Amino acid sequence: MREGIPGTVFRADYQPPDFNVSHVALEVSIFDGLTEVVATLSIEKNGPEGAPLKLDGEQLDLQWIELDGQRLAESGFELTANQLVIPNLPDRCVVRTCVQICPEENTSLEGFYRSQSAYCTQCEAEGFRKITYYPDRPDVLAIYTVTLEADRQTCPVLLSNGNLMLEEEVAEGRHRATWHDPFPKPAHLFAMVAGDLKQVSDVFTTCSGKPVDLRIWVEAKDLNYCDYAMQSLKNAMQWDEQVYGLEYDLDLYNIVAVDDFNMGAMENKSLNVFNTSCVLAHPDITTDAGFQRVEGVVAHEYFHNYSGNRVTCRDWFQLTLKEGFTVFRDSEFSADINSRGVKRVEDVIFLRTHQFAEDAGPMAHPVRPDAFVDISNFYTLTVYEKGSEVVRMLHTLLGHKQFIDGASLYFRRFDGQAVTCDDFVDCMAEASGRDLAQFRRWYAQAGTPEVIASGHYDQAAEQYHLTLKQLNRPTPGQTDKAPLPIPVATGLLVDGKPIPLDSGTTRILELSEPEQTFTFDGVLARPVASLLRGFSAPVRLTIDQSESDLLTLMSGDDDDFVAWDAAQSLLARAIEALDLTGQESKIHSALREAIERVLVGPMDAAMKALTLCLPSEEYLADRAAQRGLVDMTDIHLRRRAMKRLVGQALESKWQAISSPSDSGSPYSASAHEIGVRSLRHLALDYLLAAQSGSLTRAEQLLESADNLTDRLAALRWIAQYADGAQREQTLANFYDRWKSESLVVNQWFTVQATRPDISCVESVRELLNHDAFDWRNPNKLRALVGAFSAANPLAFHRVDGAGYQLLGDVIMRIQSSNPQIAARMLAPLTRWRRYAVGQDAMKAELERIAGIDPLPKDVFEVVNRSLAEPD
Repeated sequence: MREGIPGTVFRADYQPPDFNVSHVALEVSIFDGLTEVVATLSIEKNGPEGAPLKLDGEQLDLQWIELDGQRLAESGFELTANQLVIPNLPDRCVVRTCVQICPEENTSLEGFYRSQSAYCTQCEAEGFRKITYYPDRPDVLAIYTVTLEADRQTCPVLLSNGNLMLEEEVAEGRHRATWHDPFPKPAHLFAMVAGDLKQVSDVFTTCSGKPVDLRIWVEAKDLNYCDYAMQSLKNAMQWDEQVYGLEYDLDLYNIVAVDDFNMGAMENKSLNVFNTSCVLAHPDITTDAGFQRVEGVVAHEYFHNYSGNRVTCRDWFQLTLKEGFTVFRDSEFSADINSRGVKRVEDVIFLRTHQFAEDAGPMAHPVRPDAFVDISNFYTLTVYEKGSEVVRMLHTLLGHKQFIDGASLYFRRFDGQAVTCDDFVDCMAEASGRDLAQFRRWYAQAGTPEVIASGHYDQAAEQYHLTLKQLNRPTPGQTDKAPLPIPVATGLLVDGKPIPLDSGTTRILELSEPEQTFTFDGVLARPVASLLRGFSAPVRLTIDQSESDLLTLMSGDDDDFVAWDAAQSLLARAIEALDLTGQESKIHSALREAIERVLVGPMDAAMKALTLCLPSEEYLADRAAQRGLVDMTDIHLRRRAMKRLVGQALESKWQAISSPSDSGSPYSASAHEIGVRSLRHLALDYLLAAQSGSLTRAEQLLESADNLTDRLAALRWIAQYADGAQREQTLANFYDRWKSESLVVNQWFTVQATRPDISCVESVRELLNHDAFDWRNPNKLRALVGAFSAANPLAFHRVDGAGYQLLGDVIMRIQSSNPQIAARMLAPLTRWRRYAVGQDAMKAELERIAGIDPLPKDVFEVVNRSLAEPD
């Protein structure tokens, strides 16, 4: 392994740019196999006298340079592999460059590249330097005017940021369009698209009565799949006006959907570029979860118009400033549109299953990192999801009104500027009048805090004393941690019912010291503590609660998260206590009765499904990791056995719930209908696990379903439970029917990649050679290899190491063509020290990848940190 990490960038080293750019004029001429970019930059000195102008550039073929209209000789500049340096510039000047690039050969999908029937861009974080020479950093904000020219037949649509100023025909069947964006923006928010696309259009009228043209651009075959995204966009625009008082600022809002995209979507000013999976929605090609993802991602990118675009990041260490805040905003939007309790539990499941694991591994970092080699490695769950939880804690501590006041101050004060996380917290402190100095530690400290709770009831004084301790364990590069301010939303249940407290049935306890005791007066009997209500802080909670207390919370708590969490704790304990020798034939009567009470109770269907679904294998692994090394095979066998026992114990109930609906109503993506389907699928899943001969129901569902959610559930069951011949025939028939729909084919790959059987390793290897698999397409890689390694622990952790070798082979193949995706797909190997079985084999794969020379810096950073000895 190489020694050291080259090219590390440190937050502490930040310096303002030596030169600013006030205006950018781009002339982009697209030809088959060659694109010419002429960039005119209006430069203003901002740094010390004598500092040279340094323009970033990668994979550019420089044709010429002009300074104030004069062509520079080669002696007038210095050109390296990633920079153009021009010395001795006046305080103000115009620099003009001409470069040639080849988007057709750009497999990294960063910069300007070709995707199916369109050319498009992805410039965040550092892709603009692959288009032209520029100071490619987020604190250089400029006004852009962009002229695109291309063949009209192959590229009839030419789009860029802002407003369309001019369209005209030019010679030889070509045409030209000029766009102007009046709002200064950093280079990562630049976008341009050229291709054969069709539009779905609508109009939104803002709160001041201004009409805004809304357009979604897709391939012609996908025109019927855009209505849901369009309505989601309109809902988001209205919500932002109502909640934050933010009105859209241009007359046009464009969304473009492309199939080849490294991310989910990109918030480029007024020209969002989306992965098709986050725009296209129809019952035949989109699952219930897919509909909700479209709604959430469309809203997220729109909300970035203010939290990310109008106010942007000073440097990439501040990434959570825009992403954490905007994830919080889109989460609140989805909660208001659908079910708040269900949305909160779904977010917590994702955070505890995935982000907590990131915090516990070698890539652990604060929500505001202090150093990186490649910023693309820090588009992480910590920055996004934990960053959102940090913002949510501010909302909890300040209250809704003061939080909105702080956000409004932030948007007013810093409009058109590139700022920091500290600036955001400053506004919250000023608006609320609170001292938030200690709160800033959440931005600086990595890891998941643990809160240890214990209670004592004083019957004579009618007082309940709750003692809370916090532990902040060492993480890579951070051995000493200071106490954090942790809001612990608390309730008390007496005689099975919540009692009145400060705010309804909740009191916010602010744990700011290593240990504190809080007293509740007027408590007439021993209470059951309801802690971390609404998951009020991203922490692990440790409390010694009896089965009786957990059953009380599960059935009587009015907080959706705590009731759900109590059920998950009961189920997890039951799984961990199972006797796998075959002696256990039924679940404990108390657990059975609790499940039955949930099924017949008033809880809505979606929450019932979440509450009664067994904890995931990853969540069980996280629990096991707190006790020692993790055995994924043991976890899988225990969970499978528990599913069988629960299925058998309540077979008649599951039968009743899973009976086909005879409503005759068409498919709906409403929260209620999604919940009903989810509960019905859970019931069928338990019945199949109980070996109750219900595979016929799965076959019937596959045949009669009018939506992809039902079809995929049935296909997954047949793939898992049917014999080999039936499985292969069913999968082949499904593919033949849906092979023209790329998003459905992705799901078909995932069904096979996640089949819980050790032979799945060989199945995935075979599918890598399938005609529908495309090594250049990130969606295909994620659907097949990503799903296998992240969501099929039984096969991935096969004892002979074949699962690890499969992932290693894939990463070695794609690391040079798309290093960003390769680095992200490494995640399952990075936590190799966690496992009781397979450590040596996982480490060997990392070392095999580390031996590649040259290794892209983003892949190198992940591998290097994973192999480094712990502090």
